[in-house]
Amino acid sequence: MGKTSTERLRDYLAQLSPQSQALLMREFERAIDRGEETTIANFVLEQLRKIVRSADDEARPRSDSPARLLFRPLEPFLVENNAPVRVGQIRRTSLPPVWQWVAREGARDLAGALDMALSRGPENGTSPEIESATRKLQLAVAEALLAATAAGADDRRVLARIGPPDVIEDVPSIATVLRARETVDTLNSRLPSYMRAFNDAQLSSVADVLNVPSLQTPQLLPFALSMVMQRLAAPWQIIRLAIRMAASDDEMRVASTPYGMAVSIALHDLFCLAATLRADIKRGRFAEVSEHLKTLHDGVRGLRTELDLRQDSAWGRQLASIRADISSALQSEIDSVPGRVRRLLRQRTEKDISAAAAINTSDVDETAALIEFVAVCRTYAGELAINEVTMRTYSDLQHYVEQSTEALVQSLRGSEGKARTYRQAQAAAAIRFCDVLFGADYASLMSRAAENAVTGERKSSRTA
Repeated sequence: MGKTSTERLRDYLAQLSPQSQALLMREFERAIDRGEETTIANFVLEQLRKIVRSADDEARPRSDSPARLLFRPLEPFLVENNAPVRVGQIRRTSLPPVWQWVAREGARDLAGALDMALSRGPENGTSPEIESATRKLQLAVAEALLAATAAGADDRRVLARIGPPDVIEDVPSIATVLRARETVDTLNSRLPSYMRAFNDAQLSSVADVLNVPSLQTPQLLPFALSMVMQRLAAPWQIIRLAIRMAASDDEMRVASTPYGMAVSIALHDLFCLAATLRADIKRGRFAEVSEHLKTLHDGVRGLRTELDLRQDSAWGRQLASIRADISSALQSEIDSVPGRVRRLLRQRTEKDISAAAAINTSDVDETAALIEFVAVCRTYAGELAINEVTMRTYSDLQHYVEQSTEALVQSLRGSEGKARTYRQAQAAAAIRFCDVLFGADYASLMSRAAENAVTGERKSSRTA
């Protein structure tokens, strides 16, 4: 779009109600997740996000925004995507409608007082007056949101003015964190910044930090656990905290403690990561597949080995469902790889090679990425229930690519014209696949053999 069209689009989007803007953002995000046309969706989302941040957000430094100061305690718990939100998480898209409600009726006077303090304060947005106005607004908003969620027809009408149902789902969480800002800040300062291995020493330290009555409530404990998970190199290891608190790996005893929710949180995150993996595979995005597979493999293995899970329990069934989902997504893609390789490397007679015949380089790139994908799957096959199909497919690929490469190199010796050009492209693709399957040394050897086949044939022709 040109500049004029962009401005017209922004003017139109700005006229929509906050609820309509939030709904439109969700629909475009879902379209992106489904792999539909992303150019337009990303463009409109960018414009919407600029609008909901408001003109003040764009004019001032980010630290100098009333909404940003109000919601700053929520930052560690915000999620961007459309995955199902678990306890200890808040949708970022819920904040604009809540802020609109706060500025309109929820705590209008205190929001105005904070804005006034900011206009008089230093450019970095920090001063005793600003801090005092921010905290007063946070407490008032927390109480107003909690009051709005209380039972009663009148309160339901208030909730309807705040935003759509998914925003309403986040209202109690927003209120909980805002009201407990000091507790959250203290926890944030006392936790280790990074825990590579959640061992006994780290477990003991974290348990001591969490041993605060205000953190033990059902409302705040999920957020405390989420904050701990963010410091872990392997987030699934949060289950070790639940096991420690239960003094047992028996799932019944773990589930009976408040920290049992840590297992549910770990399972939820593995479920969401499996969904991300499935979406990436569907769209042909293999750049992050290796990391996703490693995280899933380690998480599944960790839950299976460190917890005594029963197959017929809720947690046991959930873990089995995650494994089956991963296996199904991987197996269908793995099964397709040999066919793609055969279509590219299949030997043709010279009469079957037309003048327009060519090997599509993007097809070669995608197929090489798929072969790498199979190789990565082989590393994690056992725990992800794809051992048999992965080993069989990888062995078939090695056998077929090795034989096809040698045959294509030999075919270069007697080829000429359009047939030679096509077979050189096939040989180049085969050598690319050899690099993935057998390593650079073997691929280099076959590359030299292909060059010798062509140059040797040319020398023979000149001698004759």
